[in-house]
Amino acid sequence: MLHDGQAAWVVDPGDADPVLQALAAHQLRLAGILVTHHHPDHTAGVAALRAATGAQVYGPRLEKMPEPLVRVGQDDRVDVLGMPFQVIEVPGHTAGHIAYYCAAVDDAPVLFCGDTLFSGGCGRLFEGTPVQMLASLEKLAALPGSTRVCCTHEYTLSNLRFALAVEPGNPALVAYQQRCQLLRASDQATLPSTIAMERAINPFLRSGEAEIVASALGFDPALCAQQGVFATLRTWKNQF
Repeated sequence: MLHDGQAAWVVDPGDADPVLQALAAHQLRLAGILVTHHHPDHTAGVAALRAATGAQVYGPRLEKMPEPLVRVGQDDRVDVLGMPFQVIEVPGHTAGHIAYYCAAVDDAPVLFCGDTLFSGGCGRLFEGTPVQMLASLEKLAALPGSTRVCCTHEYTLSNLRFALAVEPGNPALVAYQQRCQLLRASDQATLPSTIAMERAINPFLRSGEAEIVASALGFDPALCAQQGVFATLRTWKNQF
């Protein structure tokens, strides 16, 4: 949720009740809803929130979504509390997945990336291809390093276990896992991450690194030769 003390916007409300409770607790009016893709754990609360608040909904132009909504695509802009959020098309997890990026929210960039990029990982390829997902992740990795990565699931520790299996010699990854373990032990979120951190520790943004290439070849030399390192990593993660 983003708010200015009066109006609020939420991203990917899979359940209306927590949003309504937060609105009531902070005495906020829900002005808008941003949706990244069609999966029900991101959309199931939309209809109830729209009915209760009249909030305007924005979502991907190429996916089946709860109507009515404003459909947006690459380079469209959505004004959120006076801040311009740019739409970035990031197919892979789903065919029409989008992300929302703003260059300055409280003096630092923010990315709402749905299930495309996770801390230490990326989404499963339910509808897109490895080539599409790699291109989408490269778009996000090109954002400023200070960009806060607001993904939609707390999968960090499980992702980092896989990342360490792929790149055990990465000291930044070892240190990040220790930090995240301490956060979760204190019942704190590991998120948001940053683009700079993900460039340093996320194997799906580092598929050209020598140790990762060697690990992918060790997992399945034939698959790696046929489909490439990134596709091999995604297949390996699915089975991990």
